[in-house]
Amino acid sequence: MRTLIGCTLLIALAAAGGGYAYWTEQREVGHYLSDLRVELAINDGVDSGRGNLLGIEAQLSPRDYQSLALLHLKLAAYMSKARDAGLLNDKTIVVLPEHIGTWLMFRGEKNELYQARDLSEAMHWLAISNPLTFTRAWLGAVGESRLNDAHLRMKAASMAADYQTLFGGLAKEFGVTLVAGSIALPDPRIENGTLRAGTGPLYNSSVVFDRNGAAQGKPQRQLLPTYEEQTYIQPSPDHQLNVIDTPAGRLGILVGSDSWYPENYRSLNEQQAQFIAVPAFITGKDTWQKPWGGYKSVSTPSEISLKPGEVSEGAAWHRLTLISSVPTSTAEAGITVFSQGKFWNKHSGGQSFISRNGLTSHDMPVTSARLLNLWL
Repeated sequence: MRTLIGCTLLIALAAAGGGYAYWTEQREVGHYLSDLRVELAINDGVDSGRGNLLGIEAQLSPRDYQSLALLHLKLAAYMSKARDAGLLNDKTIVVLPEHIGTWLMFRGEKNELYQARDLSEAMHWLAISNPLTFTRAWLGAVGESRLNDAHLRMKAASMAADYQTLFGGLAKEFGVTLVAGSIALPDPRIENGTLRAGTGPLYNSSVVFDRNGAAQGKPQRQLLPTYEEQTYIQPSPDHQLNVIDTPAGRLGILVGSDSWYPENYRSLNEQQAQFIAVPAFITGKDTWQKPWGGYKSVSTPSEISLKPGEVSEGAAWHRLTLISSVPTSTAEAGITVFSQGKFWNKHSGGQSFISRNGLTSHDMPVTSARLLNLWL
């Protein structure tokens, strides 16, 4: 009798395990109609043949990441609108928002993930739908927040490949230089024009693709993630800023709040950066209008007199992003690009803006994605 019961339990466990394994392999791509609308919010200057900085403030949701085809459809629709408006040429530099590549961790997942009530539940589905991958990532995780590290690390190789395919492909398809926002990857590197993920610490990095779809220079790692992010995202160990030669001129990149630090502009001045792109991201539906919380990674630089709560978050970004504010920055112009949308219970906010001659230009928020163009 005991033998019979034991055999029955083993069969039941084997069936349950087999059913779970089969379930984890199922990835149905549902029919999802994304909002492809985009408006030209700012068109500053005139075309003098020197090129332009074009920011795309994308409207994104988890469903856009269900497949590369869906995400390509949305981003290509934005760029097609820009091309139809005469805003794309062989000297155009397109800038996308921070973390637009990080969300690729959700590509190709089960419907339960996209239907989750909040981000925590979505991360739960991500782990249980990929048990072996998650376990390996957990064992190799570093930092104080091993769970966040594991979630970002578990699909790093496929994320890097997807990022290369999608954004390198868009740069080649539309014949532009593309600053592909940013992506969180372990020890990212570029080999023969292709982005690769390593096995070391996680860095939030931005990559530039040329008109042939090849990745240029080195990934620009964020120098100073926030204190909270530093529990799993590491600051760039070499504190190096890279300047890339483009058909329009020399381009520097400051990821997120790296654009708040005068010393970073002095570094770019030394490398004769002519333009600066700032892929940016903030959370919270109304954060842009709320009081600014101050520096969140190091103490306030001595040159900065702005105090927490003195102005709104948006006003602080305008004042602290010092592009074209001589002598702090000798760059001719720059652009700061945020994303819009909602990932489960987490809203992304921020209003993109352009900078020239020490002044910023911005537009009131709208319900759709926006294009911001600055002729050089």
